[in-house]
Amino acid sequence: MKQTDTIINGGGQAGLAMTRCLAGEGSDHVVLERGRIAERWRSERWDSLRLLSPNWRTRLPGFRYRGADQDGFMTMPEIISYFEQYAPSFSAPVQDESTVLSVKRSDTGYRVRTNRGDWEAPSVVVATAHCDLPFVPKAAAGLSPRVHQLVPSKYKNTEQLPNGGVLVVGASASGIQLAQEIHHSGRPVTLAVGRHTRMPRRYRGRDIAWWLETSGILGERAEQAFDLESARHQPSLQLVGTPDHRTIDLGVLQDEGVRLVGRVDGADDSRVWLRNDLERNIEAAEQKLDRVLDRIDGFIDETRMAADAPSRRHAISVAAAPNELDLRDSGISTVLWATGYRRRYPWLRVPVLNIRGEIIHEGGVTPAPGFYAIGLNFQRTRKSSFIDGVGNDARAVAAHLTGRLHRSSIAA
Repeated sequence: MKQTDTIINGGGQAGLAMTRCLAGEGSDHVVLERGRIAERWRSERWDSLRLLSPNWRTRLPGFRYRGADQDGFMTMPEIISYFEQYAPSFSAPVQDESTVLSVKRSDTGYRVRTNRGDWEAPSVVVATAHCDLPFVPKAAAGLSPRVHQLVPSKYKNTEQLPNGGVLVVGASASGIQLAQEIHHSGRPVTLAVGRHTRMPRRYRGRDIAWWLETSGILGERAEQAFDLESARHQPSLQLVGTPDHRTIDLGVLQDEGVRLVGRVDGADDSRVWLRNDLERNIEAAEQKLDRVLDRIDGFIDETRMAADAPSRRHAISVAAAPNELDLRDSGISTVLWATGYRRRYPWLRVPVLNIRGEIIHEGGVTPAPGFYAIGLNFQRTRKSSFIDGVGNDARAVAAHLTGRLHRSSIAA
């Protein structure tokens, strides 16, 4: 039985930020990673993916992007290299190829069972992050086995797809990027549009990330949210990181020839039923975008900051959206479910989950003494799940954790 003060489950951006902060506190700990450092970035991302945020926002505690292209967007090999350089920069105690099988209470705190032996510690930090398990709607089970189905974490490039058209379900960041890539390969693409968050790549002469950061929108704290639970389940921004800094949204895709339909409501063999909600979903996204841009405009006016005039948006047509789609008759051979992610903790034996299976916490501190989480959406601020946002959360969690350990040592 190996022992330490803290066990971190996960060696991605959240786990690495956490180990860096604990190292700064001089606290003994270990990071258990099921594969290699940043495994999901290595094995569950498509080939052409780039970060959605500019390089200047690639910053973990004590380590930021140092290249010349501050306004560019990292490719996957570049982001993996960034993590690979980060971990040894402070001798991160990562034990790779260590899959956590169970976590439960023990006399001294927690016992963690792995495929490489057991650990005990008074503290545990769950750092398996926000994008854990792809969510696939129940409708998928109704489709014919002749229909090729996959999720973004299993998609690499268009060469793996069979001939024929593609139905992409979901219009957040992954859905719109993959819809465009697949369409550019020459395949007809239909995009089923649900809730989404429209956002321009650039606004009034600057990258939208700069405005969101500088105006304070990304720094909004959890206690400031009007509806925190809803905010934590907001779809990801419709953004793409490309060398030409182009905007990608439903209007752009429609102009290129992608067909827009409503949300998928069910399926049977080759037939897919669609909700009559395309117009409503688009209007809701437009209203949300207006509120964000109004806040940025107000910030510009208040600070008297120099900025370009607002640019026009691509119009989106919602005429004649069908209520049913026959995949066979439409020549569609593939359905790609870009419908988001869910968290799953089958190894967790500590009562810290709510009825939806999410970890109950306040800023990463759970009701179970010594049990923490890091990397969750809107954990403390709007940018908690981003690379440049997880560091502040890690510092706060590390301070709470080490303070508790210190008090326990005094009491003993």
